[in-house]
Amino acid sequence: MLRIRLSRHGAKKNPHYRVVVTEKRSPRDGRFLELVGYYNPAKKPVLLNLELDRIDYWIQKGAQPSDTVKSLVEKVRKSAPEPAIAGQ
Repeated sequence: MLRIRLSRHGAKKNPHYRVVVTEKRSPRDGRFLELVGYYNPAKKPVLLNLELDRIDYWIQKGAQPSDTVKSLVEKVRKSAPEPAIAGQ
């Protein structure tokens, strides 16, 4: 089973994370299939970049996002500007 989750990087007490698609049983910082974003909570403002189209693709293929990734995706979707509708 595939999972979309965070992979921790950075120094002690200074973490930053990669959002990766990986096999559920693989180690937290182990091998992954695709890097789909990054998250740095230590920066002010928080640095968060997700490739939503690739995340949607993997979810469509059966990958399950972790609870944390699910909340990060919701934050990005809320903050993204609404697409303009032609003719209005």
